[in-house]
Amino acid sequence: MPVLRVIILWHQHQPFYKDLVTGEYRLPWVRLHALKDYYGMVKLLDEFPNVHQTFNLVPSLITQIQDYVAGTALDPFLRVAAKPATDLTLDERRFALQYLFQANPVNMIARYPRYHELWERFRSTGDSTERAEKYFQPQDFTDLQVLSQIAWFDEFFLEDPDVAALIKKSRGYSLDDQRFVIARERELLAKVLPAHTEAAQRGTIEISTSPFYHPILPLICDSNSGAVSTPGLPLPQNRFRHPEDAREQVLRGLNLHQQVLGIRPQGVWPSEGSVSEEVLAIAQNLGVKWMATDEEVLGRSIGVSFSRDGSGRLAPDAAEKLYTIHHFENHQSEMHLIFRDHAISDLIGFVYSGMPPQDAAKHLIQNIKQAAQSILSKGRDAVVPIILDGENAWEYYPQSGREFLRRFYDGLQRESGIEALTVSEAIARHKDFAKLTSLVPGSWIHANFNVWIGAPEDNRAWDYLYHARNFYAQAAGGASEAQRKLAFEELLIAEGSDWNWWYGPEHHSANDQEFDELYRKHLSNVYQALGARPPDYLAQPIIGGAARPSFVPQTAYIHPRVTGDMVRYFEWMGAAVYTADKRAGAMHGKTFFMDAVYAGIDEANVYGRLDFIDRVPEMEFELVVNLESWAQEAQRPRRALRLDVAVEGGKIEAWKVSTPDEDKPLATSANRGADIAVVLVRNFEFKLPLEWLLALPVSPSTAKVATPIVTRLRLRFSLWHNGLPIDALPVEGWMELQLVPEEELILG
Repeated sequence: MPVLRVIILWHQHQPFYKDLVTGEYRLPWVRLHALKDYYGMVKLLDEFPNVHQTFNLVPSLITQIQDYVAGTALDPFLRVAAKPATDLTLDERRFALQYLFQANPVNMIARYPRYHELWERFRSTGDSTERAEKYFQPQDFTDLQVLSQIAWFDEFFLEDPDVAALIKKSRGYSLDDQRFVIARERELLAKVLPAHTEAAQRGTIEISTSPFYHPILPLICDSNSGAVSTPGLPLPQNRFRHPEDAREQVLRGLNLHQQVLGIRPQGVWPSEGSVSEEVLAIAQNLGVKWMATDEEVLGRSIGVSFSRDGSGRLAPDAAEKLYTIHHFENHQSEMHLIFRDHAISDLIGFVYSGMPPQDAAKHLIQNIKQAAQSILSKGRDAVVPIILDGENAWEYYPQSGREFLRRFYDGLQRESGIEALTVSEAIARHKDFAKLTSLVPGSWIHANFNVWIGAPEDNRAWDYLYHARNFYAQAAGGASEAQRKLAFEELLIAEGSDWNWWYGPEHHSANDQEFDELYRKHLSNVYQALGARPPDYLAQPIIGGAARPSFVPQTAYIHPRVTGDMVRYFEWMGAAVYTADKRAGAMHGKTFFMDAVYAGIDEANVYGRLDFIDRVPEMEFELVVNLESWAQEAQRPRRALRLDVAVEGGKIEAWKVSTPDEDKPLATSANRGADIAVVLVRNFEFKLPLEWLLALPVSPSTAKVATPIVTRLRLRFSLWHNGLPIDALPVEGWMELQLVPEEELILG
């Protein structure tokens, strides 16, 4: 009987937050995710011995966990959480209010009523640390310090009787309670790495690695690779080309795993799934047996589109090409390659958290079986690779997604004809490898590197790295061994992908400034370590100013959940973005309400999102979204829609969708269809059918119909108060979306 082999790879990664010169951690996420996710994800498999998985541990994450376990990590966030509330300075109290609420408000903060009460008090001041500090007494701070740590404890750790008793106490925590929590953290962190080693020794998991500081290897080998994946992409002024650094990053990763975990990995998940033929050659030379990346890289390499039907299924021919193990071989190298099922992986990351766990697990298993059915029906084995972050999704699930995972793993064990294997186990059992002789450079995001290079901020960061690397080459010869070692380490850290993840228009967070400062600090340390003064430009932020474009076009279809309660970065990845330029108002003193608007399409819908500055305005107001569909070279729109939303007290009172030439609305808040959503919580979001605009994403070059084909949509958001428009995005003109199939968007 044919066998369906399921490969699940969890990628465990955090950026390198430590400043090697000061020894201080700039952000606390290594410690917090090590408390919350890494141990439990492995420990859970004790309950399911027949479910084997692969865990990818980034080496720089391992070294930072070791630092915390040794007690040598200088973490200002931990220091503030541990300090007696009565001893906190004014700056430390404000620091605590700024950072100790950085957790999921639904599944982490609201899980603990006192924590939620304090969070609501903070929010009532407009999230202002200066205003809020006056309303927090020492007992409030102690409760915040304790609960902000417990909120990050793994589900297994919460079962500890001492921790459970502390949770039951709920408020009024003492200094002894606070000391207990801080001391317990170090004990729990010490369990993380041994849990992985023990599971690997039992054969339950395989441990793979990534290049040490998580660089985009093809760009380190040659920054011009960005334009190979995206012809015409603007490149940095200086070409960064250091394949020797790429080799060093991979070698160090392999060596650290062997040193710390006692296992030399057979496989590598290259940072962000970024591969090229040059990277495969480097990895093979170092003894790597397999690597993994995304289905879109395979699609572009063999000229196949892995587009899915309305049920999310691939056509049989495409499924046969994806659901196997590939053997890459050319005159330079050979390597086993697996290509992740992008759609199924994204369901775990972004969709199933909004479903009942039993329904989500059942849907996932059915999805996996249906995906491979066309192959199995021919009597051939199938391999379905599921690869995603092993930490970031779980804060969106109740109780870190444990019920969902348990039901999913139990279903895998019970299904006949399914094997859940590590990558190496699947390779050993597979018989019919697909041959691959060429590989297009690309990452897991649209098979290109546009997130990390091409935007003005990205390119400036690459130029700064280029100059620091050149300075090292010139000055290292006259420096001591200790100086050279420190300077080179800082260079390798600065080569990491995480800095450019936050530069450019694609991603933003509450910690943008910290990432920018830390990146420039690593580069500055290169010069200082070699006895030189850093260039003055490293004292100036890379983010902001003219470097951030006000408009970014849509680059891929989006399928966001329309909830309005929080920003899910990955679900809006690929959307068109228009950012308000709050510096350049024609009238000084203008009040701004809108921060940015997002819009995008998929096969059937148009989506929009409005982010407010700080919070939803408290006054009564009306939001208006104008939408128009246009055919090529037409003199007027094919169809126009208007979405009117009345808001009072921060909540929607009523809404309607209408057209200028029809008296009756297409939909209202009292009479809406199942495929329509209009919501306002922390931000405003909507979803409307494209058919209302007489629009479908059809390629004009291939369409054969008499009616003019709609080729683009135009949108404009405006905010009205007392019958007057007081803010709008765009301020002038429209935001445009191209109505084309997704592959045309991705290829530009």
